[in-house]
Amino acid sequence: MTYSYDDRVLALAGLAQALQQVRRIAETGQSETGAARPVLDSVFRIDAESTAAVYGGARALQPGLRTLDGYFSSRDADPLLPRLALATLQLERRFASEPDTLQAVGNGIAGIAPRAEELGSTHPDVLSALGTLYADTISHLRPRIMVQGNPHYLGQPGVVSEIRALLLAAVRSAMLWRQLGGSQWQFLFARRAMVQALQARLP
Repeated sequence: MTYSYDDRVLALAGLAQALQQVRRIAETGQSETGAARPVLDSVFRIDAESTAAVYGGARALQPGLRTLDGYFSSRDADPLLPRLALATLQLERRFASEPDTLQAVGNGIAGIAPRAEELGSTHPDVLSALGTLYADTISHLRPRIMVQGNPHYLGQPGVVSEIRALLLAAVRSAMLWRQLGGSQWQFLFARRAMVQALQARLP
């Protein structure tokens, strides 16, 4: 099956948006709910009818699309974000090759989904459950994603839970990117096509 660069750009925007919120929380102790919710919601939308529907519509990915635009135009103000993205893409490849871990995560998400439906994906209880699931499964794989930030915030359990939940969302977007035919080679050999698809999505 052939997928468009538009689909792949949306998945990459989801990845960028999740990791952008990871960086924000690590530095300030708080996320932007409007940006965090769509990517956290995506964890529970396994059988969505389209790539945009995974995130509740393409409009919800505007922060991630703008972050991607900054990267492709070399205006990215956060040098740690591309490194986090690369580590996430590498981790997802390892995750995809571990059937037991895949099943454990799938079962865990199914178990958390009713609470997310009732309380919302950004509720502290849901974030805690997602964070625990990530810690018990994906975090044991290599390469581990190392998040840098303000030690004051990184020592708070609630902050750690939300970061882990968003890392799980980032891995979900990385998996979607790969399922849509994305690969790291495209950053070199299909850059123009990706930029065109991205610019068509920006206002």
